[in-house]
Amino acid sequence: MTVTAPAPTPTPKPAASTRRHRARRPEGGWSQQLLPVLGVVVTIGLWWALTVIFKIESFILPSPLLVAEAMVDQADYLWDNTLVTLWETVQGFLLAIVVGVPLALIVTSSRVLERTVYPLLLMLNAVPKVAVAPLLVVWMGFGQFPKVFLVFLVCFFPIVISTAAGLSATPPDLVELARSMKANWWQMFRMIRMPAAIPQLFVGLKLAITLAVIGAVIAEFVGATEGLGYAIVASGASADTALAFAAMILLGVMSVVLFYLLAAIERFCVPWAERK
Repeated sequence: MTVTAPAPTPTPKPAASTRRHRARRPEGGWSQQLLPVLGVVVTIGLWWALTVIFKIESFILPSPLLVAEAMVDQADYLWDNTLVTLWETVQGFLLAIVVGVPLALIVTSSRVLERTVYPLLLMLNAVPKVAVAPLLVVWMGFGQFPKVFLVFLVCFFPIVISTAAGLSATPPDLVELARSMKANWWQMFRMIRMPAAIPQLFVGLKLAITLAVIGAVIAEFVGATEGLGYAIVASGASADTALAFAAMILLGVMSVVLFYLLAAIERFCVPWAERK
């Protein structure tokens, strides 16, 4: 009696979706850390070469070394003004969240309200915030509140519009499922609409936080006595360009830190929305 060996079972090939997933997988951690640093180093090298090759005067374009010296010499001054701008930015950003998210919920709760308020929001968003800054000083004085309010205005519209878009884009299948289970309004909002809108909300938050720093600087250009925006104006008036560049670099670092802080919060709160 002849025993025939069983035919080998062919190894299943990975599905097309799995292959696409692997193709989209981000590169290794070392490249994610190295490439941004490499970009900064190359930019500083080009900046340095530009000042040397074209022999640009330092009061027009200071070299990176002069800017670094200004940051060291004026460290206390820059740090105090950085804290002022950071505090204004955070206050205005949080105020925009507190007001903007409930307003988006109200606007999307009624078709009539949405059609009435949405065009008005878009029209107000088109008003240049630079033109509003002097008016805020006239209306509110020279304290900190007009700066915070301008940051609020800059952040408010991206948060409202992105949140409203997320709430309006709830998958209809989930809505029908919730209705079939007789979910009330609060249950529908808490379990269906808000979780579906959170990824879009974070898109608006990350856009708003970068604009918030710009809003704080614009506000400090008008009637301020402290802050990095004021430091830029004051150093420009005294032709201390290196100090102005140092303040601008700190503003850029502040924007990057706040943006990636929000991205980390998003990754923690909405892991299902992480980019694949």
